[in-house]
Amino acid sequence: MLPVTQGPITPATRAKVVDWLVEVADEFKLLADTLHLAVSYVDRFLSVGVIIPSELQLLGVTALLVAAKYENDMHKVEEYSDITDNTYTKQQVVKMEAEILNLLKFEMGSPTARTFLRRYITVCRRGDRAKAKKLEFMCSYLAELSLLDYDCTMFKPSVVAAACLFVARFTISPNTRPWNLTLQQKTGYKVSDLDCCILTIHELQLIGRYPGLEEEAIKVKYSHYELESVSAMASPRKIPEYFLKDIKQ
Repeated sequence: MLPVTQGPITPATRAKVVDWLVEVADEFKLLADTLHLAVSYVDRFLSVGVIIPSELQLLGVTALLVAAKYENDMHKVEEYSDITDNTYTKQQVVKMEAEILNLLKFEMGSPTARTFLRRYITVCRRGDRAKAKKLEFMCSYLAELSLLDYDCTMFKPSVVAAACLFVARFTISPNTRPWNLTLQQKTGYKVSDLDCCILTIHELQLIGRYPGLEEEAIKVKYSHYELESVSAMASPRKIPEYFLKDIKQ
């Protein structure tokens, strides 16, 4: 159960709700795509609508419900009310669902970082299968960490995905240049297009959570053996400047 938000909605309170949504999505066994969609709904709602701080958790859990429906998950509305320890009733969840749909004009299929990661990772799947799987889990971990930081919403989802791939490759093979001409061609991004996002993602990775937030659901989730324990992998504290320079063709 997440304590009801008091005071203004800040990037930190948003991060706390997102961290909690990770736990809910995990408990409901929802796809990572569903989680990413839900957070995108929350951010889109907050960018055009007004909500009182005490209903931020209601917005989050209902956004997860809407995203799950979009992905054809069949959990009942009551379960989303129950997961808040009945802080919000079924009727409140249903009402918020209608508000989300109306405010977002029923445009629920917006691309997320996950959408682009699937495309980018296929470029890296040749060769060692075990290494490719670790890369996939590392990218997923970093992409979920990016959800915590409101600053990441300033970047396009395709940029976040490419930055996650860069940092993931750097973490797994820190002595090898993470970007190459093939990735540049397939993603459409040079390193200079990604550098700000890369540094943001890398900083999140180094602490494993949002700065100042005690909760670390994402780090715990990806510490499990079945996800290759990628959150336990140490990344060098500094990315060499050479790696952040564009590749000469």
